[in-house]
Amino acid sequence: MTHPLVAMRARPHPASAPSAVATLAWRAMLKIKHVPFQLFDVTVMPIMFTLLFTYIFGGALAGSPREYIQYLLPGVLVQTIIFITVYTGMGLNTDIHKGLYDRFRSLPMWQPAPLLGALAGDLFRYSVASALILIMGLILGFRPQGGAVGVLLAVVLVMVFCFALSWCWIIIGMLVRTPESVMTTSFVFLMPLTFASNIFVDLKTMPGWLQEVVGRNPVTHLANASRGLMHGQPVGAEVAWVLAASAVVVIAASPVAMRMYRKER
Repeated sequence: MTHPLVAMRARPHPASAPSAVATLAWRAMLKIKHVPFQLFDVTVMPIMFTLLFTYIFGGALAGSPREYIQYLLPGVLVQTIIFITVYTGMGLNTDIHKGLYDRFRSLPMWQPAPLLGALAGDLFRYSVASALILIMGLILGFRPQGGAVGVLLAVVLVMVFCFALSWCWIIIGMLVRTPESVMTTSFVFLMPLTFASNIFVDLKTMPGWLQEVVGRNPVTHLANASRGLMHGQPVGAEVAWVLAASAVVVIAASPVAMRMYRKER
């Protein structure tokens, strides 16, 4: 006797696009559960950066660590989350070389779901790192004048920018051979982007020619916007600049990433 399920002629409906993205985002989070070391940079690096820069540079740059952390913490938040975006490309590169993405492309689901699911799952990393930085900052004396709403808006803005930046690492992840190469390549760009900015010191302390360079750095605009939102300052122009830049990156990079993903062998 044939089982009723075997005898069914109608195929089950494929998962909807939101359902596919949510499932693969959950998969990205489960990878962290099974490989806890992936949370190392998310947990240790934020605490290390906040403590080291506050107490090593605080007295020299602002008179006291408590004064300096009011300026530093929004910048450290920006730097840490930007560094974490690299793991999007590394995870993709690993899955491609294991043959997993060939399997994904053969499934009857919305094809962008694996990439968007990975990006959505990485928002968990960003949230953990942001929470740790803010908790550490509050312990060290950080007092945001913009209140909880300003802090939340700043965190959301950083996540929007980093979501856009992650599309670039997806492209890198499909171009290079190993996850280590993704890390090496990304830091060639990330180190000058983050350190040649106003994350740690004000533009006014720099030579004129350097101010011109640093002032055009997108990370500088993001740090200014985050700092202003946390401290309740009017930074509408900076926020608009960051949102516009994020939109441009997504519009330019996501079609390239999707085209490469469909052609990946």
